[in-house]
Amino acid sequence: MPGMWWVVGTTLVVALVAAYLIWTAGRVERLQGRAELAARALDAHLLRRAAAAAVLAERRYGVELYAAARIALDAHPDEREAAENDLTRQLRAVQLDPADPDCEAVIAASRRLALARQVHTDLVRDARAARRRPLVRLLRMGRRHPWPRYFDIDDPTLTLPADVPAG
Repeated sequence: MPGMWWVVGTTLVVALVAAYLIWTAGRVERLQGRAELAARALDAHLLRRAAAAAVLAERRYGVELYAAARIALDAHPDEREAAENDLTRQLRAVQLDPADPDCEAVIAASRRLALARQVHTDLVRDARAARRRPLVRLLRMGRRHPWPRYFDIDDPTLTLPADVPAG
């Protein structure tokens, strides 16, 4: 009977290690999936802001803002960060009136974009931290997914003139 306790103890240890590995692999997968979903949501918000800026430029502010919006809409993935930063600079250069529905659409899209960017950054940071753990790297738990990438753009929040209340 003394050998029986070794079997039970060994089985219990193996079961606990297996449970931990399954939990860790699931966590890595969940974080990776959430980071990928956040990247898609960020992309959608980038497109909405660029489209709203293009409409605003067509109706009010002209060629430079329209060109920046079109470049942001049409940019290839490796050029996207620079195009979005240029659009943010162009939007900050114009005087936006929150009473104008087109301006309000751009301001609202920029706010939502700022939130989506923050969520994406947080999830990418968490996914990278999980994938950097030694056991995760050793067992290559994240190998099915590309390494999560930050989308490094300036803060897209637009500031309003001091005499105009934010709606």
